[in-house]
Amino acid sequence: MQIRFCGAARYVTGSSHLIILDNGFKILLDCGLFQGRGDETWEWNNHWHFKPSEIDCMILSHAHIDHCGRIPKLVKDGYAGAIHSTHATRSLCAVMLMDSAKIQEFDVAWFNDRIIRKKRKSKEPLREPLYTTDDIGPAMIKFEGHPYDKWQTIHPDVQVLFRDAGHILGSASITLKIKENDKEIMLGFTGDIGRPDRPILRDPIPMPEVDYLICESTYGDRLHEKTPEQSEEFLAIIREACVEKKGKLLIPAFSLGRTQEIIYMMDKMANQQLLPPIKVYVDSPLAVNVTHIFQLHPECFDDEINKYIQTDPNPFGFNNLIYVKDVETSKSLNTTNEPCIIVSAAGMMNAGRSKHHLFNSVDNPNNTILIVGYCTPETPGGILRSGAKSIRLFDEEKPINADIRMMDSFSGHGDRDEMFKFISNQKGHVKKIFLVHGEPEVQDNFKSFLIEKGMGMIATPTMGQEVRIEV
Repeated sequence: MQIRFCGAARYVTGSSHLIILDNGFKILLDCGLFQGRGDETWEWNNHWHFKPSEIDCMILSHAHIDHCGRIPKLVKDGYAGAIHSTHATRSLCAVMLMDSAKIQEFDVAWFNDRIIRKKRKSKEPLREPLYTTDDIGPAMIKFEGHPYDKWQTIHPDVQVLFRDAGHILGSASITLKIKENDKEIMLGFTGDIGRPDRPILRDPIPMPEVDYLICESTYGDRLHEKTPEQSEEFLAIIREACVEKKGKLLIPAFSLGRTQEIIYMMDKMANQQLLPPIKVYVDSPLAVNVTHIFQLHPECFDDEINKYIQTDPNPFGFNNLIYVKDVETSKSLNTTNEPCIIVSAAGMMNAGRSKHHLFNSVDNPNNTILIVGYCTPETPGGILRSGAKSIRLFDEEKPINADIRMMDSFSGHGDRDEMFKFISNQKGHVKKIFLVHGEPEVQDNFKSFLIEKGMGMIATPTMGQEVRIEV
């Protein structure tokens, strides 16, 4: 068999890996959207490292857009097979992909309008969306939901096992049991590895032992803060930003996973009467829909939140919490002077309402911007993390006067030690590990760490590289 690395190779986003069996059967693991590099990203998202019509089967690890975001384009461009995922991932994709389609349409309309206005100066061609809202239905009918921890036959020679990865609702590692040339090969894909002892979701469950492993590496060179310190630090930032400075606290957060964790943490603060009496706005229609889906899948919850629900039936709602859907209310948040917290998407501030809030907040020293997760270097979030003094937004250069704070402990990705613990049962069995979903320097550091731990052969494949697996 062969493995072709079609995305998230020496890069964080665009997860996509093609398994080609010797009998010609082709399995695609994930089909994610590339994010964060402007025109280069546009080219990547419009290019396939395979023919969609030739793929026989697709398996999805979870519903984050950098893992599922090109599925409608895959179907639109000729893919006719099934899409296998967990039940919760299937539910989430229905709203995540529809939201992504709306963003595709909006971004292309904005780009084309700019080109038309500069038509005498620019030779750039007009664009068409990767896909539209009309393409979501044909993609969703191909989904087949499966439970955790039960082998599913997807081909006479291939079985798949989903096991809880503890990353977001419905997230899973993928283990393939493949019969080829009268031998059995175990091939694993970690997807995104979650974190133990996190709120809402169960802890990650290690995969079965495999012969070959495709492993994420996003935070392979660092360690996260621990949960008690995180809660205390978060509350201190809220008080400083909204009580002492009487400003706005902008928290750009992905609508799926991060937003629900932040709301749940503030819900507990409110019940303990620790949260200051200020308004908290969740300014994301997608986050509202995703939070509703969370409530429909309690089978993914851990014991802590199940016990908490017995005393607080709504862990995602408290006094002064306001879910914003309409555009006019969202716009009004940019002009209000009241101290408040605004949680909005996208997490990297490269799109959506958070980019507009950043534009209207970043030059005010009374405001605070709290970055709660990974941002690729080229995005507004990445620029803020770098310590820049100014930032260009909507063709305007803005001074960065707001306080910039970072709390990577909110990340749903396991850190170096947490990832190693997740895959440590593979030691002495796995023949080769392929690191994906990470920046080159981080991957190289994680590779050295794993070699020191005796994990065997480690590779860092590049985009489009094809590796032969000898049986």
